[in-house]
Amino acid sequence: MNDVKPRLVISTGAGMSAESGISTFRDSGGLWENYNVMDVASADGFARNPKLVHEFYNARRRDLLKALPNAGHLALRELEKYYDVYIITQNVDDLHERAGSSNILHLHGELMKVRTIEEPTRIYTLDEEHIETTPDSIDADGNHLRPHIVFFQEAVPNIERAIEWTQLADIFVVIGTSLAVYPAASLLHYVRRGVPVYYIDPNPAPVSADVTVIRKGASEGIAELTRILEENLRGE
Repeated sequence: MNDVKPRLVISTGAGMSAESGISTFRDSGGLWENYNVMDVASADGFARNPKLVHEFYNARRRDLLKALPNAGHLALRELEKYYDVYIITQNVDDLHERAGSSNILHLHGELMKVRTIEEPTRIYTLDEEHIETTPDSIDADGNHLRPHIVFFQEAVPNIERAIEWTQLADIFVVIGTSLAVYPAASLLHYVRRGVPVYYIDPNPAPVSADVTVIRKGASEGIAELTRILEENLRGE
């Protein structure tokens, strides 16, 4: 008997966490919580005013601690009963982790982590009691810390691994993204020919005719996707 589960690879964007109350700069025309995005989320902005950037991400962490995984996050965890699920997310929150998903790759960094400026591979996880950082924050060796966020104008170090995951997908799903942020939007181009592709978004971007579009928010859309996948499994 073959017990190997099909590999389900899922790419999630800001719409995945919107129902949990996590805001995105795309909601307000280039402003993020009333800040210009390039002031708080770019390499130039960090170089120009690191104090502002630290304060901004301190506030985002405080917001995150109040948020909970939504029904969509929990439904993706449940799909692990039937599929080998891999999640590639553009989101910097930890809601996939808190929902219990097993395999998660963050393309744009992680809000609850910091890293040293001098040595980017030295990464530290913050706890709920210590979420505030400043330009003066250092590690035990005296190295200055910065948010573990991939700023605009910086390379996306996990994109190669994301491409590898995508190329191995038996089913590929995109959830809650405008398909406008690169290189994440390019992942669709690496799906093998003949692999089913689903796109969940209430306002989907134009995609090719072979993509099944589910015009719903994340939770409702994932519930519909789950029904479709269950029907396909029963039909095998």
